[in-house]
Amino acid sequence: MRRPALPRLGALLLAGTLPLGGAIAADPAPATNPLFAGADPGVLVDRGTVRLLPTGDGDSLRGWKRTDGQWRAGPPLIALRDIAWVADGAPRHFLWAPDMLAADGRYYLYYSIGPQNPTPSRIGVATAMRPDGPFTDSGRPLLTGGDGFEAIDPAIFADPRDGRVYLLAGGSAGARLRMFQLGADRVTIARELPIAQPPHFTEGAYVHVRDGVYYLSYSHGRWNRGDYSVHYATAPGMSGPWTYRGRLLASDARYKGPGHHSFFRDPADGAWKIAYHRWQSVSGDGPYRGQRQVAIETIRYLPDGAIAPIVMTP
Repeated sequence: MRRPALPRLGALLLAGTLPLGGAIAADPAPATNPLFAGADPGVLVDRGTVRLLPTGDGDSLRGWKRTDGQWRAGPPLIALRDIAWVADGAPRHFLWAPDMLAADGRYYLYYSIGPQNPTPSRIGVATAMRPDGPFTDSGRPLLTGGDGFEAIDPAIFADPRDGRVYLLAGGSAGARLRMFQLGADRVTIARELPIAQPPHFTEGAYVHVRDGVYYLSYSHGRWNRGDYSVHYATAPGMSGPWTYRGRLLASDARYKGPGHHSFFRDPADGAWKIAYHRWQSVSGDGPYRGQRQVAIETIRYLPDGAIAPIVMTP
C-alpha cells in the first residue's frame, strides 16, 4: 500500500498536525514509553551513549541523547537553510528521516529531502567533528530519485566483517529498495549493488547483524494507517540471499501503525532493542492525524536466530 507522492512530513504540515513542540522541545523526557513526539528514529550508539535521531519540524533536525535516565534534545544538527542545493524551483521542501554514522573520528549525517513532486526527492549527507554538530553539508545530493524510485529513508550500515559502508534507500513512490556501497570518504557512492525486493516492502529499511546473521527489516503499509508494520528477512551477508521471516511489529488494541525503526544494542544493559514510532490515542484503521510518538522495546531472539514478535509497551 503506497502513500501519496507528497512525503509523510509534508502531509502532516498541510494538515496542520505536525508534532512541532514534542520533536524539538528542550525539556527532558523520561526513559519510558512514549519517549517524545517524533517519527522515523535513526539511532547512533557512540562511546556508551545512545542518541535517537527523529524527524523533527521539517525545516531542521535535532538528536535526542539519553543521560541520567532521561532523553534530552540536543542543539540543531542541520537545517534546510544550510543546504544550498535544496533550491531547485519547488515551492517547499522538507527534511526528515535521518541516520548517522561514526567513523575515524568524524560523524556523518544522512537525511531525506523532499517532496518527490514536482522535483525528485534526494538524500543528502553532512559531516561534523562532534555528534551534536553543527554539521556541514557535502555540497551536493548523495542520491537523487526519479524514474519510479523515491530517494528517501537513508539507512547506513557499516559491515563488521570488512568495514564496507552501505546505504539502503527507497520508499513509497514505487516502493523500491536499492542498495549502494559508499566510497572511502562516506559522502559519495562507489557503486550500486543488487538486492532482491523484499516481500511487503514499502519504506524505512534497516540492517543490523547479530551472531553472524544479517537482519534486513523494513516498514510495510501506509504511514498514517493501521496496516503500517515492520517485517524482516535474514541472510548470511549483505549480498544475500535474503529469506523472508515474517512480520515483527504491528498495530494492537492500544497503539497503531508502528514502524520506521532502528535496531541497536543498548550499552546500559547489553540488550538488543528497537526504536520506532507509533500512533497513540487513535482508533480504527486511519488515516490518523496528530502526533506520532517515539518508543523503544526490548527484543528477543529465538534459538534459530528468528526474532520473536515484538509487543508494544506503555
